[in-house]
Amino acid sequence: MISLIDINKIYHGRNLTKQVLHDVSFTVRPGDALGVCGANGAGKSTLLRLIAGVEHPSSGRVRREMSVSWPLGYSSCFQSSLTGADNARFIARIYRRPIDDLLAFVDDFAQLGRYFHQPVKTYSAGMAARLAFAVSLAIDFDCYLVDEITGVGDERFRDRCQQALTSRRAAGTLVMVSHNADTLRSHCSRGAVIQDGQVRLYDSIDEAIEVHRHAQRTAA
Repeated sequence: MISLIDINKIYHGRNLTKQVLHDVSFTVRPGDALGVCGANGAGKSTLLRLIAGVEHPSSGRVRREMSVSWPLGYSSCFQSSLTGADNARFIARIYRRPIDDLLAFVDDFAQLGRYFHQPVKTYSAGMAARLAFAVSLAIDFDCYLVDEITGVGDERFRDRCQQALTSRRAAGTLVMVSHNADTLRSHCSRGAVIQDGQVRLYDSIDEAIEVHRHAQRTAA
């Protein structure tokens, strides 16, 4: 189970303070498949990073009672001067996974060819995302976090990602952010909408999508 308790997240910039999340509390239970909707800048990616522990809340706390992936496709976890293979090898050691097996999976799934053995700083954004997605899927987590799968790689690679997520969803928990309603419907049963710093949960993904669309129409 993952519990967010009284979460506030505030970003401070030059002459700007923005509160993205305000007193957010909800629970993700084992077996849940939660699709998160919201406008650009509403805080969807921030929410995933908080759940993963990649970022910390300004106040409140996140309690995790299951293993949680970093947001799939999140490439900021890599050391750019190391090769893709060396980064994957390092992550295998951190999670105590067989190194050769993990390298073989990532090499096959990411399909980077000779770039797998080149520094990550030479990668395009799409290549880095493919590496990050492959490394994420190479490790068995209780809960997978997915941020906009439709933006990762070409159509064939996205199809592979969809299939891999479907198989992991059958035995695990999923929290997914996407602007694509069909993608959310394919993988998620429950829904959440982020608006004005609040997160509202719905029993069906269709209801969440409709609430989000209505909010977008009203705002326009």
